Amino acid sequence: MSADTLLHTPLFTLHEEAGGKMVPFAGYAMPLNYADGIMAEHRHVREHAGLFDVSHMGQVRLRGRSGDGEAAAHALERLVPADIVALKTGRQRYTQFTNEKGGILDDLMVARMGDSLLLVINAACKDADIAHLQDELADCLVEVLEDRALLALQGPEAEDALAALAPAVRDMKFMDVRDVDVDGALCTISRSGYTGEDGFEISLPAMDASRVARKLLEQPAVKLIGLGARDSLRLEAGMCLYGSDIDETTTPVEAALEWSIQKSRRRGGAREGGFPGADVILAQLEEGVSRRRVGLLPEGRAPVRGGAPLYADVEFATPLGKVTSGAFGPTVEAPVAMAYVATDYAAPQTPIVAELRGRAVPATVHVLPFVPARFKR
Repeated sequence: MSADTLLHTPLFTLHEEAGGKMVPFAGYAMPLNYADGIMAEHRHVREHAGLFDVSHMGQVRLRGRSGDGEAAAHALERLVPADIVALKTGRQRYTQFTNEKGGILDDLMVARMGDSLLLVINAACKDADIAHLQDELADCLVEVLEDRALLALQGPEAEDALAALAPAVRDMKFMDVRDVDVDGALCTISRSGYTGEDGFEISLPAMDASRVARKLLEQPAVKLIGLGARDSLRLEAGMCLYGSDIDETTTPVEAALEWSIQKSRRRGGAREGGFPGADVILAQLEEGVSRRRVGLLPEGRAPVRGGAPLYADVEFATPLGKVTSGAFGPTVEAPVAMAYVATDYAAPQTPIVAELRGRAVPATVHVLPFVPARFKR
């Protein structure tokens, strides 16, 4: 897409004023980084608090046509493998839309807000996701929240920064969701994020987004952070990027996301199966898979990027899989990667070999995440 056809978030002017390096991402002009650079931005989030514009993500409200939140929860379980019915008001859960082969159409967050569910879906998938919801859930009202922005405030000083404007957030725990007034804007805030750090995601009216963002940036701990550091942070945290680490060809079990499938949806559970690809996914939960998503620590200083083939030997005779995401990890101070490898080679500390421009690079399978999460539970 040309610069003229890219969509702008409500914070576009703020990014330009701050010197953001704007790049195309999922049809939007988004900041890759600012003047300090990706490495410095990454470290700032780990040490202080970073403000991310994630307004390109999709936000959807789902209601049963009777206005019943319980009906919406039962309906959504026809499309996802998570237990949505047991989700209490004011709580959020991670799950996936699956297809008939058990592959992942998208991953998403689902929050229960009384008589409705709030869904946050990926920018690149949102048109397809919305059509999927509308086609499959005729018994629900699917409201696309076009006039909302989404901010993410992440890092060990995020609570103090947000509490200066909204003291009530101090009482929130990981995956809590509540409506909170922030500088006169009625926001829906979740204590969650995509960095492995404590923090919040703030859904708010688009008309209020720039003002609230600027108020947050008045806090000494807070700096704007771009997509570059967002990617390296989530990679160190072992979190999947849709289209790279998960897609329609990978199942939640292959992707090591089975923790997101609660007992009630598994075999013998109260609402066993009933979602697309359930026969494949439930069988994999019991019988295992031939490949698994793992972390990798390559030797040396050069990152091993997505697409790099993996082998059991330096002769490249026995293929094992491929890297899906890779970068230099500023917190780890070494290259980190995620990959799918044959299950026999998926145990931590297993040595394998990556091919980097025809050269054999030794690597070791590493437990995920590379950097321990610091959520407030």
